[in-house]
Amino acid sequence: MKNRITISWAFYDWANSAFATTVMAGFFPVFFKQYWAAGLDATQSTLQLGTANSLASLIIVALAPLLGAIADQGGAKKKFLLFFATMGIVMTGALFFVAQGAWLLAVAIYVFATLGFMGGNIFYDSLIVEVAEDKERDFVSGLGFALGYLGGGILFAVNVAMTTWPEPFGLRDASEAVRVSFICVSVWWALFSVPVFLFVKEPHSKKKIAGPNPLTAGIRQLMDTFRELRHLRTTFLFLLGYWLYIDGVDTIVRMAVDYGMSLGFNPNSLVAALLITQFVGFPAAMLFGKLGERFGAKTGIFLGIGVYIGVVTWAYYMDQEYEFYALAVAIGLVQGGIQSLSRSLYSRLIPRDRAAQFFGFYNMLGKFAAVIGPVMMGWVGVWTGNPRYSILSIIILFIAGAAILYFVDVEKGQRAAQELEGRP
Repeated sequence: MKNRITISWAFYDWANSAFATTVMAGFFPVFFKQYWAAGLDATQSTLQLGTANSLASLIIVALAPLLGAIADQGGAKKKFLLFFATMGIVMTGALFFVAQGAWLLAVAIYVFATLGFMGGNIFYDSLIVEVAEDKERDFVSGLGFALGYLGGGILFAVNVAMTTWPEPFGLRDASEAVRVSFICVSVWWALFSVPVFLFVKEPHSKKKIAGPNPLTAGIRQLMDTFRELRHLRTTFLFLLGYWLYIDGVDTIVRMAVDYGMSLGFNPNSLVAALLITQFVGFPAAMLFGKLGERFGAKTGIFLGIGVYIGVVTWAYYMDQEYEFYALAVAIGLVQGGIQSLSRSLYSRLIPRDRAAQFFGFYNMLGKFAAVIGPVMMGWVGVWTGNPRYSILSIIILFIAGAAILYFVDVEKGQRAAQELEGRP
């Protein structure tokens, strides 16, 4: 039963990672540039794409802590997960119907789909405290990301085959294949989300909702969380470092294909490189989970940040397509690891009975960073006229994040979080 619950939770990563791979990192940037925004200058379309990603992130920044607090008050993590997952699923499918040249409509629908993806992750992440004990969380968190890489990679491989050879799939051309791929992602996301709702049980909240409605109670709880963070200084310090280094990770995920196209690389080669990242990421995320258990989550995160600094430096000088493939392998080795170990480390630094509200802060800061990264990359490219400087600017975030993480005392943070558990 315990294994079934753990795997059911992890399978939501398998489900929604199809959006992260096929839509967010893969086809949407290419299709946006070549189909919906074909009449725009390359640097302008990059700016529009970066702005769309940042807008979705900014909305989550505003809503995440409050939604998390409301969910904790009412024991409603799964209900909020269902709402946001449904939004993402419906909006992703709606991209199929956007006509050529309608870039503004494409951006609007993409923003709502991304909101569904990111908003759902707040409550999915917070459920980890219900499915794994402290000593298991590095591995369980890694399992989720590993299944995400594998599941997202499998569907992405099918979608790439559809666009490369559309006729055997009964499709007219590559453009129709990309549009059908959005439908495939929507169905995949819906189908494989079922286990988490069936088998993962959310304990009834012991907190009584004070006030006339959950919104009022959620606002009050949010204010309490701000006050609690003054006593959880280690947690706050981790969040600050995470905010910076995860910006670099998210920005590279969302803008790598656009950067490669700006250098003149073949879009098909860039999509193939993303596939490499997915399948390398599957065993690597599992390995990082074991690395966290053996040497500590902080050590694993530092390793991932070091590789990313090397990747960004190499990307600045890159001028051959084969180098993009090599960078895809390097990113695949650490991307899932740095994400999964950050999630499991943070889960140890928060009171268990306030998991959703604190993961609201976690996702808020992660997505607030993603407000800065894509726009910074887009504007640096516009100001300098050289996309190489745009990618190089991301290195600052990795270095600053690692410097702050160095001062995070995990054991001290765990003790402080445990002292707050159960307090009104």
